[in-house]
Parts: sequence; C-alpha cells; structure tokens
Amino acid sequence: MDASLLTIQPNAPEPIYRQIVEQLRRLVAGGQLAAGELLPSVREVAGFHAINPMTVSRAYGLAEAEGLLERLRGKGMAVAATRRAGQTEHQRLALLEPQMVELARHARELELPAEPVLRRLTRLLGD
Repeated sequence: MDASLLTIQPNAPEPIYRQIVEQLRRLVAGGQLAAGELLPSVREVAGFHAINPMTVSRAYGLAEAEGLLERLRGKGMAVAATRRAGQTEHQRLALLEPQMVELARHARELELPAEPVLRRLTRLLGD
C-alpha cells in the first residue's frame, strides 16, 4: 500500500485518526488491501500528508485493537491475516450507512428533491 491511497481532509469535522481508520476498514472490506499486505510506516504517512505522526500511530493502534491490522515484528503494520477480505455488498454498504444518513439529512435541510441528488451521486460514483 502506498501512503497516497489514503485521503486526509484536515478541515473535515471527523478527526484525522478516525478518517484513517475508516478508510482502512473500507479498503480492507472492498478487497483493495489484502490480508498480510504491509502498510506504509507511520513516518511515511505523516510525512506524505503533513500530519502529526502521533495521529497516524493512534489510527494504526485503534485498527490493531479492533483486529483490522497486526504488528509484524521488524516489518511494521500489516492487514491482519485473519481478517476476511471480500465482504458482501451488504456489509460494505453498511460501512457507508452513517455518511448516507448524513447526506440524506443535508439534502432534506436544503429542501433538495431526491432525483437531482441521486443524479449527482451517480455522476460522482462514475468519476
């Protein structure tokens, strides 16, 4: 995995360490990160994204605690070998549920009908 695979949004309301953990969950669930695949070092991610190394370390630690990652002595962090890759579509959609609920709430607050929102989302998914 390359550090550029992660997308960090410093101005987002969600803390950076949570952004990293959520992205790792999605990348593993979607099969983009395979069991045993090594992650970039804390320093590499922090340097690439110009963030505090403790933030990356915290994210990796949380992902390790939930069984998503494992520490390989002398090699760094890797996707846990016991982690089941290739989750069902339903399981992967469940990872998006909080963001979809928030999107629906924002659309209602803006009094936007579903059709243009769905068209825009379809276009964004195609990009």
